[in-house]
Parts: sequence; structure tokens; C-alpha cells
Amino acid sequence: MKDDTEMTEDVVKAPTKTAPRTEEGDDIIEVAKAMALAALLAVCIRTFLFEPFNIPSGSMLPSLLVGDYLFVEKYAYGYSKYSFPLDIVSFEGRVFGKDPKRGDVAVFRQPKRPDIDYIKRIVGLPGDVVQVKKGILYINGNAVVRDFRGIENVRDEEGNYIIYNRYVETLPGGVEHYIYEMNDEEPYDDTQTYVVPEGYYFAMGDNRDRSQDSRVTHAVGPVPAENLVGRAWFLFFSTNGVGDACDRDGFLAPVRSIGCKLVTWPRVIRYKRIFKRVQKL
Repeated sequence: MKDDTEMTEDVVKAPTKTAPRTEEGDDIIEVAKAMALAALLAVCIRTFLFEPFNIPSGSMLPSLLVGDYLFVEKYAYGYSKYSFPLDIVSFEGRVFGKDPKRGDVAVFRQPKRPDIDYIKRIVGLPGDVVQVKKGILYINGNAVVRDFRGIENVRDEEGNYIIYNRYVETLPGGVEHYIYEMNDEEPYDDTQTYVVPEGYYFAMGDNRDRSQDSRVTHAVGPVPAENLVGRAWFLFFSTNGVGDACDRDGFLAPVRSIGCKLVTWPRVIRYKRIFKRVQKL
């Protein structure tokens, strides 16, 4: 007997085949994500919080030494276009701007060459009248007190020894810091009178006779607030450096040079300077 029940056929489509994700591929993706996140975090910290700098010259002796490595507080004075890596953001003025205090050690973009970072001490505020006479700093007609603390023989970055007079200088407001003077007859120990414009600051190196700073109007001049990068915070490393002491010639010279550096580096680290606050040096 024929069954009149209509039979229907269920058609099942085979699933589309996809290449299986391997464990190795998953690992690569996770590593890439972690690296991207770390890079983004590093950029944010460098832009908005802290940025590392090193001291390549002796213009801030005796406060900062060649071979000091320090962090700069990026938020101390707010943010400008110079706060961002590679100047990737461009705008005028400052966001969340704050005024530097007299005596701050500040990093700023060189006004005449903004691709270069400078570090100096802020001694003149907007509206101040600044002058140097016979090595003495005058602010608004008043001599800044400096107390002689002795003579020091210091080796510079070229290996030459220079005799300095060491003083403690007390700025208006009470900030005390050390300065070096070779004598009081160097080119910028007697200057013109400078009037600090509004929105600008007058910056000088603590090594008064070997610093190109706001006294040199054709090369630096007053510092616009926009050029401020941040306030020097604390040292995280400091070294005298090895120099050419580990240069080697002849057989296995590279290997011998590396071996020398591995032995020498621990001895040239200035351990007592690490973690020192810059404003306390």
C-alpha cells in the first residue's frame, strides 16, 4: 500500500570552512595588542605627566652635572604644542597654564631654535627689570645676595680643568641655590638692562660664565610662556661616564671594550645623586 504522506527532505548546508586560528597566531596578536597599549601609555605619560631628560653640558653647574638624568613634570606649567612628541599637535598658547615661580629649574624650547631643549633657572618674571653688573644679578634695581662658599677646580666635558668661585645666591622670595663664577669680568658679567615682557620669563644658567641664556638676546633672549616644557623634578640616574677610557685597538677590540665598560660603569655612577630633587641640589 502506497503511503500518501508527503515526504520532505531537510537540506543541511555544510558550514563554510575557515582556517583554524593557531595558538601561535593568537600569541602574536596578544603581543601586538600589549605592545600597542604599552606604547600608547608611554606616550600619554611622556606628554601629560613626566618626560626624561639628560644633561649634556655644564651650563647648570654646580646644581646639575653632565651625565645627570632627570624627570620633568609636564603638568607643572600646563600644556602647549611643545608638550607633544614630535610637535604633532599645533595650537597657540597654553592649556591649563600655570606660572613658573622664581627659582624654578625649567626645561623650555629655545626661543630662536624651538627644536632644541634648554634647561635653565627662572630668575625674572613678567614685568621684572633684570641686569647683571660686575657679576652681581640685579632684579628691579636690587642686588641679589650671593655668599662666597669657596673655590673649586672642576673638569669640564672637554676634559679641561676650570677654577670656579662657588656662591650661594638668594633670589627674591627666598629661593637659595648654588652658582659658579670664574670671575666677575666675563662678557655677560656686565649687561644691558632687560625688561621682561608680559608672557615671557628670564632664564639664566647657574654656571654664569659658561651659559648661553636670556642674557644673550641674539641667540636666546626672554622665554615665551608657550615654550615652557616643564619643571625639573628629580634625578633618576647620574654618571661620570666612561669617555674614551675603554677604547681598544687590535685583536677582539669590541669585546675587550665592552668588558672594560661592564667593569667600569658601576664605579662611575654617582649613587648619592640618584633620587635627589632638583630644587634641593
